[in-house]
Amino acid sequence: MELTLELRNVDYGYRDYTLLKDLSLEVREGEILGILGPNGCGKTTLLKHLNKNLSPQGGHILLDGVDLEVITKRDIAKRVAVVPQTNEVHFSFTVRDIVSMGRIPFQGLMEGMSHSDDEIVDRALERVGLAGFGERHINTMSGGERQRVIIARALAQTPKILLMDEPTLHLDINSQFDVLDLVRDLSKEDGLTVVIVSHDLGMVARYCDRILMIHNFDIMALGTPEEVLTPENMDLVFGVDAELVFDEKTNENTVFLHGSSKRLKKQEQ
Repeated sequence: MELTLELRNVDYGYRDYTLLKDLSLEVREGEILGILGPNGCGKTTLLKHLNKNLSPQGGHILLDGVDLEVITKRDIAKRVAVVPQTNEVHFSFTVRDIVSMGRIPFQGLMEGMSHSDDEIVDRALERVGLAGFGERHINTMSGGERQRVIIARALAQTPKILLMDEPTLHLDINSQFDVLDLVRDLSKEDGLTVVIVSHDLGMVARYCDRILMIHNFDIMALGTPEEVLTPENMDLVFGVDAELVFDEKTNENTVFLHGSSKRLKKQEQ
């Protein structure tokens, strides 16, 4: 069943401080949407509004046509899951303990895991390539493995929409590709809708179907990578001389960075 997420004339920020005004956007079923912009532009703040961790100052955010403000957090969690920016866990939980937390929205007070819950956790672990890792303690795992555990916890919520805040921020290069390849598989094979916050030009060029680019607390562009990642936009928003290119070896988009646009302009003078 299709699940829609729509923003209508949304103003958002913190208390009396508005970051972005009059944002209207429909997140399409099964797409990977990248929210792109430099640090401090309000990307993470926007993401927090999409599962009611924050409430908009104006306008409406609709989940399947219903305003988030009238949906309980528990019911939102049954349909929208979050992978936060950090995957640090300060207690020695097992992998299965962590992933089982994704079933909490479906359990009543004082209820434990049912047979159905256990099966869902098993499928989530298998989907992220961690079948057989259930008894491992998460604080003994690599950063890439921990990120897969956190994604499995999100999948255990059986969501239709996955929100990800800088999902590769603290990972080494090969783990970044592994995690994002997994996310794309979840989108294309399982129909999961994914919203990713990032400031990584190459990542959004390669993995995102559409990009929302934010600059100076305003919408700079919204569209495909080819429409958004123009040399002019990347210069203005990130201060880099860069171009979107198609890599024939991988059949993927990538961004070629020439360097700081300010420095290169000085050299040309």
